[in-house]
Amino acid sequence: MLIGREKEIQELRQAYDSDESKFVAVFGRRRIGKTYLVREVFQDNFAFTYSGMALASTKKQLQRFYLTLKDRGFKGGSYPNNWIEAFYMLEQYLKDLPDRKKVVFLDESPWMDGPKSSFMPAFENFWNAWASARKDILLIVCGSATSWMVKKLLKNRGGLHNRLNNQIHLQPFNLYECELYAKSVNLPIERQEIMEAYMIFGGIPFYWSLLNKSLSLPQNIDALLFGRTPKLGNEFKELYSSLFKQPEPYLDIITALAKKRSE
Repeated sequence: MLIGREKEIQELRQAYDSDESKFVAVFGRRRIGKTYLVREVFQDNFAFTYSGMALASTKKQLQRFYLTLKDRGFKGGSYPNNWIEAFYMLEQYLKDLPDRKKVVFLDESPWMDGPKSSFMPAFENFWNAWASARKDILLIVCGSATSWMVKKLLKNRGGLHNRLNNQIHLQPFNLYECELYAKSVNLPIERQEIMEAYMIFGGIPFYWSLLNKSLSLPQNIDALLFGRTPKLGNEFKELYSSLFKQPEPYLDIITALAKKRSE
């Protein structure tokens, strides 16, 4: 069930209903609900969807991309050798689909852009030379690595400069939306506890989804953050790993600041 996100839902639906092809970027921090939003809006109405694999080589990315095409019914070729061939296969597959809007969803796209992968030139060519010239493509690109999304898409100075039709920066829930979420999943907590949970977990939907209805708020906090095997025990490192391709310097800075304050 979608809570809030009315503006974002409207933008996605308007892009789908457009008489022209549209290119939409959905970005925001990890666990904010980007993939969930897109999948809930379009349900199973995707012509093609692929999610980049974390820390996978370009060869493995291309193999999985091709296998996903095969699962969708693509008949031609063998494993692509590069992203140019991969996107050409995607073009051929989309050409053979019925005449209606075709939603192409590339999730976790920063993972596809590996070192020396040449992903961006191939992706730019796919949009500029083929998809944008048609009337029936809705291309949605999503990613948690905000620095990559901003640099490579929002502030692109190359082939994708000013090509985006919509930029959806997904924000955390506000306090009211957290209350709506708690009610929607029947969490037995009062407003005071909702405020306390908000101060701890912020408005990150995924964190709220981990709250166990059979536990009190203090018990939930202990289980998620301080237990023997806390579900969010590695969240600090994983969050920075999702934001930056080289998170170590940022982790070092935050750790140093935390130690300095405690001295």
